[in-house]
Amino acid sequence: MWTSPDLSGKVAVVAGATRGAGRGIAHELGAGGATVYVTGRTTRTARSDMDRAETIEETAELVTSAGGRGIAVRVDHSLPGEVESLFARVAAEQDGRLDVLVNDVWGGDPLTEWGTPFWELDLAKATKMLNQAVLTHLITSRYGVPLLVARKSGLVVEITDGDQPSYRGNLPYDLVKSSVIRLAFGMADELRPHGVAAVAVTPGFLRSEAMLDHFGVTAERWRDAVERDPHFISSETPRFVGRAVASLAGDPDVLARSGKVLSSWSLSDDYGFDDADGARPHWGRYFAENVT
Repeated sequence: MWTSPDLSGKVAVVAGATRGAGRGIAHELGAGGATVYVTGRTTRTARSDMDRAETIEETAELVTSAGGRGIAVRVDHSLPGEVESLFARVAAEQDGRLDVLVNDVWGGDPLTEWGTPFWELDLAKATKMLNQAVLTHLITSRYGVPLLVARKSGLVVEITDGDQPSYRGNLPYDLVKSSVIRLAFGMADELRPHGVAAVAVTPGFLRSEAMLDHFGVTAERWRDAVERDPHFISSETPRFVGRAVASLAGDPDVLARSGKVLSSWSLSDDYGFDDADGARPHWGRYFAENVT
């Protein structure tokens, strides 16, 4: 039976941890005993333009209840000054220590025009998506990675969608998800001499809060959504990709994976973890057998 790796004493920043994969990753890093700074724009007193109810304070509380230490910091990762201040605070509070940096800033769901050919796209939405979901990752790494380099160890994780080069159905969306993979690839090349790993990680069909709302189901009754989309039967909770990242964070040989595109299901095979509900979904195999 899989148990969380021992991450006690480690410090992580999960950028974009308000909900979805970011929340699941922060939760599982906390389950290993890590101190996790969870960032985002939605707090209990102010919502972002996503206008959803999940907050960074809730995520921090999940981290702490799981056995770690959750610290909520309101940050707009498109603003370099706020990001620089975040990592200055981490350095001051943790004696310069940072072990894991996760880039999961997204917020592009309301900006994605599915079914619209690129020559008819709203360019304002497309530009905002690229700035919000790619440039933010670069800004965050610019100010966070120096802490890893100084220690000559650590891990940078870029969260993406898909581990294959196939087109994702919408041009700006595809550019975003391909670009963050390229960020991981480029960072890995420059960071390898410093002993720091960088990877891209994709979840499968994510059973996020927004997806559950889309189908009109709860986390407990998620199977009811299979009537609307039969592929949802192979979905995974955000904690599944969280366990993937926690496993990488606890792997002393993680540098051997640097520069690669990894998936929650392949890492489940490698590290032997299940989802939070005891299942072991394998979106890659399911997709090959039932979708393509």
